[in-house]
Amino acid sequence: MRILHHIPLSPFCRKVRLALHEKRIPFELRAERIWERREEFLGMNPAGTVPVLEEENGLVIAESHAICEYLDEAYPDTPLMGRTHAERAEVRRLVSWFDMKFDREVTRNLYFEKQLKRTLGLGNPDASALRAGYANIKPHIEYIGWLAETRAWLAGSQISLADLAAAAHLSTLDYIGDVDWSLNDAVKDWYARVKSRPSFRPVLADRVSGLTPPQHYADLDF
Repeated sequence: MRILHHIPLSPFCRKVRLALHEKRIPFELRAERIWERREEFLGMNPAGTVPVLEEENGLVIAESHAICEYLDEAYPDTPLMGRTHAERAEVRRLVSWFDMKFDREVTRNLYFEKQLKRTLGLGNPDASALRAGYANIKPHIEYIGWLAETRAWLAGSQISLADLAAAAHLSTLDYIGDVDWSLNDAVKDWYARVKSRPSFRPVLADRVSGLTPPQHYADLDF
């Protein structure tokens, strides 16, 4: 069986899970305690990070971007990277926006500080980082809202990896109660469409010990 090594709330792992589900590719989830630095896992990915995908033929692919590019090339049915050169460029631009800029300015300042930092034994949240995360999320929400208002999906006429990357980050933050959905109706409507897809249901079913998501988290109608 194909195996995806992951951490439940990691947006990068969630992005890959959503891509696999959208493409209807069967796989088994295996939670990895990366802080334990298991020798077997480091043999697959010396960086010691997730996600890591183990294919049935023994191929091992690490890092979410490499995995998603591989999936779109190896399993071209239900393309998620766009169909034209222009579409693929825009999908890549937006995936980079969420996985680099949004992650650096928002996700790391909120999810890492509030949840992952303690799990890794790195101490208490940094108050200045939290303030930066809460301030930074507002212009990002505005930008996602503009994309949602001007396009059928974030990168164009079809759902793509850009939508999955954005929704993965927002779902992680929503689990810890850090998304104010009243800020932008277009973002809320777009996210409701994404999380209503069958691919999102296993993600919404995730639960982390000692951390309960808001009541609306798994509600498809908010």
